[in-house]
Amino acid sequence: MTDIDYGPRTALLVVDLQEDFASPNGSLYVPGGDEVLGIINREILRARKAGSPIIFTQDWHPPDTHHFAKDGGTWPVHCVRDTPGAELIPGIERDETDTITRKGVGGEDGYSAFSVRDTRTGAVSETALNGILEHRRVLRVVIAGLATDYCVKESALDAVRLGYETIVIRAAVRAVDLQPGDGDRAFAAMAAAGVAIV
Repeated sequence: MTDIDYGPRTALLVVDLQEDFASPNGSLYVPGGDEVLGIINREILRARKAGSPIIFTQDWHPPDTHHFAKDGGTWPVHCVRDTPGAELIPGIERDETDTITRKGVGGEDGYSAFSVRDTRTGAVSETALNGILEHRRVLRVVIAGLATDYCVKESALDAVRLGYETIVIRAAVRAVDLQPGDGDRAFAAMAAAGVAIV
């Protein structure tokens, strides 16, 4: 358990804890992704008790997108909207007061919870997340979920860029490690940008 001081000005951001990433049978399983559920659930319960906003992100891709290898991108088909693989994993401590924000809905690369990038033009646009946090007057963001070297890292870097005090819970994330060491390099990049790794 962490010693993070949750409260109304601290949001817990649970990144992409979805079937295709966190289940060993998922199409883009992150090694060890199923191991973080218990840790994240404990953080959710602590955050909820303290009155922290809890936000879940979901990749929510269309069936055809340049994000997927079959259409010229990098990744196998995953988290296609309205399919079982896009659903949050069973057993996650979520209730109706929590917020879900979706990314990649228009076929963009949606690594960060805060922004998406058009796969053809490279144009970057914001998701709804920053507006949600500003509305709740959040000052600090605590991040857990998948994957360390992609969506966790990019979300953390964007959070710092937007002025949030940013914390990543090391025990509550796992890396794809497409190239060996990617996870460690992601931690180094986040720390260099001012992210606290706890």
